[in-house]
Amino acid sequence: MFRPNIGTLNALIRITFGLTLVSWGAAALAKPTYRRQSSPLMSVIFGSMSVAEGITRFCPFVYMYEGYTKEMDDFEEDFSPVNPS
Repeated sequence: MFRPNIGTLNALIRITFGLTLVSWGAAALAKPTYRRQSSPLMSVIFGSMSVAEGITRFCPFVYMYEGYTKEMDDFEEDFSPVNPS
């Protein structure tokens, strides 16, 4: 469906960073406290998203950025000045 748009080293870094975030967030959520904070839950969510990006080697943000830069290049080619000489 989608082509991989990140490299192998980038994928390994994302998996490592994501698993670190997930483990820290899970440990913080397992600790009994009288007040819950949203940062451990958000770290679990972002960490799992990063692990999924590393496994599939597809990042939607990179995909959108590549589409935007391609669109801007096409825009610049359409309106380039013409030298009449």
